[in-house]
Amino acid sequence: MLEIDEGSLKHGVLTLVVTLVEVIQEALETQAVRRLEGGDLTEDEQERLGEALMELDEALDEIKAEHGISASVADLHRGLDDVVEDLIDKFINPARWADEAHNEGHTTW
Repeated sequence: MLEIDEGSLKHGVLTLVVTLVEVIQEALETQAVRRLEGGDLTEDEQERLGEALMELDEALDEIKAEHGISASVADLHRGLDDVVEDLIDKFINPARWADEAHNEGHTTW
């Protein structure tokens, strides 16, 4: 029978959820900057958007501190960043990707 430590499972799931929310938050911030630079927002909208993003950041910090997952979230986030950078590199440099796959004995599409 498989035994699962419920505390570790909850810690892992919460770490994953908070990390994904941080990734979404980064995308929202990037989009907000584009809209600000594009002049698409009124002053009131700019203020509300800034406040909402700050509140989200504070809430995430509180959750991480309460549950002791700050280090786990940072580690997972770095790992996800590495995966994304690798994918982007493969799209930008497909010839190098094909060469690496060939040298490692893998078949490319």
